[in-house]
Amino acid sequence: MIDYRDDCVPDLVTARALYASCSLGARRPIGDDARFGAMLTHANLIVTAWDGAQLVGIARSVSDFGFTTYLADLAVNEAYQRRGIGRELIRRTQLAAPQAKIVLLAAPAAVDYYPHIGFRHHPQAWLLDPDA
Repeated sequence: MIDYRDDCVPDLVTARALYASCSLGARRPIGDDARFGAMLTHANLIVTAWDGAQLVGIARSVSDFGFTTYLADLAVNEAYQRRGIGRELIRRTQLAAPQAKIVLLAAPAAVDYYPHIGFRHHPQAWLLDPDA
């Protein structure tokens, strides 16, 4: 039985283990405690999935709760994927900010996942890297 929570931010060690257990860990600074800690601390909407004491999923977002929620990370432990955990994390993120649309940048491995669960592609996204 998976327990979903929106009342806790996992500590660095617990979050790092989750990110390392899926493809997202390779694209996040999980080895840089300051940056990874800031990512967790400053996200204002975090929904987590737990199997007992083990963190098995996270939806980490920044939201204004009125117009836009940026879903920065959707991570599910590879051993727990294809069980609906990601979909439920997104559903609970929507419930926390029901008037806000969810915006995300898909990881290459997840490009086909998001249309499958109702997202539509939006080609007008732009990125500005910190060193630009």
